[in-house]
Amino acid sequence: MLENYFDEHLTEAGLDEAGRGCYAGPVYAAAVILPKDFHHPLLNDSKKLSEKQRDQLRPVIEKESIAFGVAAVSHDEIDLINILQASYKAMHLSIDQLQIKPELLLIDGNRFKPYRQIAHRCIIKGDGKYTSIAAASILAKTYRDEFMMKIHQQHPQYRWDKNKGYGTADHRKAIASFGICDYHRKSFNIIPAQG
Repeated sequence: MLENYFDEHLTEAGLDEAGRGCYAGPVYAAAVILPKDFHHPLLNDSKKLSEKQRDQLRPVIEKESIAFGVAAVSHDEIDLINILQASYKAMHLSIDQLQIKPELLLIDGNRFKPYRQIAHRCIIKGDGKYTSIAAASILAKTYRDEFMMKIHQQHPQYRWDKNKGYGTADHRKAIASFGICDYHRKSFNIIPAQG
């Protein structure tokens, strides 16, 4: 069972990112403020849900949330500032979009770069513990998947429709055959060593 809040008296935003470990594409982050009594039987960590369930939940979260924001940082910027800084930046950009200022940020994971004067709590596996983080994980994942499906049309050989840019066996095989393209993260050293 997910907890509805960390502190019942504060306006909390849950935050999560998607695509941090990918070989290609942007990193996405979402910030979500849910009503304290929000409940949906399917809501869980996005990784525990099917694509169909995530797609079902996204419009519910967008409609029922008090506020939400979704932001992306491109593969080029990831190469410039590194993936950790890019993840923080995407999270900060998603908070910028919130129509209501949260008093507490609940972050999935163990590290975060403080955002302005707002208190935050890092919660390991938070997307399986708090409704707002679970909701953020679903928005970040569905928005990113949608983007990867779009760029899959331009580069079908990498099978981004299936692997969404992660370093799966078929993706690595395609990189070995075709090299990398303009959406790959150059700083991830993904080109196989020439033997």
